[in-house]
Amino acid sequence: MRFSGFIFSITCLATAGALTIHAGEPVWPTVGTNRMATSPMALDTANQTEVSSQARDTQYLSIDDCISMALKHNLDIQVQSLASNISQFALSGAYSAYEPTFSIRATKVYSDTPSSGQLNTTYGVVSQSSIGESDNYSPAIKGLLPTGTSYTLSSQWNRNSVQTLTSGAHYLPPTYSGDARIELAQPLLKNAWTDFSRKTIKLSKIGLKTSKATLLMQVMQSITDVKKAYFTLLYNRGNVEANSAAYKLAKQLVAENQTRVKVGSLAPLDEKQSESQAAASLAAMQLAESQLETQENKLKNLITDDFSKWANTTLLPSEKLEVTEKNLDLQESWRLAIAQRPDLEEAKLKVESQNVTLKFDFNQRFPELDLIGSYGRNANRSAVYDALGDIQNGNHSSYYYGASVTIPLGGNQAAKNTYLSDKATLKQLLLQLKQAEQNLLVTVQNDVGNVRSTLQQVYSTRDARIYAEAALDAERKKLENGKSTSFVVLQLISSLTTARVNEIQALANYNINVAQLALDEGDTLAANNIKLDGK
Repeated sequence: MRFSGFIFSITCLATAGALTIHAGEPVWPTVGTNRMATSPMALDTANQTEVSSQARDTQYLSIDDCISMALKHNLDIQVQSLASNISQFALSGAYSAYEPTFSIRATKVYSDTPSSGQLNTTYGVVSQSSIGESDNYSPAIKGLLPTGTSYTLSSQWNRNSVQTLTSGAHYLPPTYSGDARIELAQPLLKNAWTDFSRKTIKLSKIGLKTSKATLLMQVMQSITDVKKAYFTLLYNRGNVEANSAAYKLAKQLVAENQTRVKVGSLAPLDEKQSESQAAASLAAMQLAESQLETQENKLKNLITDDFSKWANTTLLPSEKLEVTEKNLDLQESWRLAIAQRPDLEEAKLKVESQNVTLKFDFNQRFPELDLIGSYGRNANRSAVYDALGDIQNGNHSSYYYGASVTIPLGGNQAAKNTYLSDKATLKQLLLQLKQAEQNLLVTVQNDVGNVRSTLQQVYSTRDARIYAEAALDAERKKLENGKSTSFVVLQLISSLTTARVNEIQALANYNINVAQLALDEGDTLAANNIKLDGK
């Protein structure tokens, strides 16, 4: 899978063969275009804070819509995607160690040589003063091979001319000299089976794999965060509706009690108790609405990279909380976690990276022993064409071969201690890998237990809510017949509200725990039918 640039495609499959349980209908909100306008707070005409008249846009989103938006716009994913690209650039740059370099040097040399004043007995003349000029050109290509062999291709070209200054100044015919040469050096010990360039390339390859694993982990984490935020938002909306229903019931009871007080069938104290409960229900509803808005902002932050555009938009989940029973198999979950978790793969890559470093450090403890050699062809003629011909035909050549040895007299303590240090680091990384695997097994087992536990809570809280609804209905009928009190009815209203909120909380917690289990198994993409295609 390549990660430089991302095209995320989401394939959503229908869920079949699942047991579905919905919370009681009074819990679910009826959604309008303006949250504040449809809020039960607007029903209270006294002692209410001023309701904002600013219209809000609404946006219905499914959980797959939110995931799709997060894959495109989540800032954490974008940041890590760039980190992966940076790792790719680093790897490409590491190969530049094998790029040859070309250099050329051009010089003009001038030399004024005085006469020695001595008689040349061979020619019977006095040594003459002269001025020498030469044009020199020295091109060279240097490079390194993946085997550790270093090479130099060089050449030297000179044009020499001399002008005599005594006994009649005149120029002697110019001469042309030059050579073409190749020099090689092959390490046999230090830098033989690995060197700094090869180490850098291997570490860069591992670094690229690590960045891809980190990116994959970030994608999975962001998807899980979106699902948790979505389920929590559903809980918050249900919490608002449950408290709204409680407030309505309390207000209705206040009105009924006021009528009973007027006809003398109820004591004024009962009226005050119902008014107190109504005020408490209103405060609980207001708190629930504040929590709902906070949770909306949390979800917006996960699915967009421009929060300001969503600031005046109300997110409306198009789905309901439901339970899809998951087939739990601890051994299979362990197997998936060990095989698929990207962060566990990162820990393994750290070990691999340290092994590369350790191999390099081991090699650096050896002395330098290099085979060296050179071969060249020389020329020195009065014509350029003749000089080039001598070089081409190899009429005059030179070469050398041998060995070069460099031995640290202090015992190479720096390299030895670096090796020992990195060897200890490798043992530490192996223990950390084992620890990460063990921690993951514990986490997965806890996840499985949490999924089981919250599934049972869904059933028990559903039953509790049904019983609470029946109890309140029966008690209200008793109150109408004068066989109960407002205090008892108020208690049952409070109990019903708690039961409704508990049921919604259990439903949200179950789905959150299922999402967390998928993350810890490393199965988030498959669980959400998501395919990542990179190009």
